[in-house]
Amino acid sequence: MTNINTLAAVLLLLLTFLCLLRAALGPTAADRVAAINVIGTKTMVLIALVSFIAGQEYFLDVALVYALIAFVMTLGVARYLERGTLG
Repeated sequence: MTNINTLAAVLLLLLTFLCLLRAALGPTAADRVAAINVIGTKTMVLIALVSFIAGQEYFLDVALVYALIAFVMTLGVARYLERGTLG
């Protein structure tokens, strides 16, 4: 079971780097924002998976805080792209 979880973690990490490539090469700003949001989601799932593998439940709190920060960051970037300012 641990081997399957480790394989899933490695595949998630690989997919995260592919999303990073999309964020760097995305033709529009909306593509870049979506790719960064997906990176945040995949990172949260990766932290939760590592929590399950290591048996450390407090990592789930870290994953939740990370998800909230990624969500607020996505809202801020989307607002900046829409209005040109954060204020």
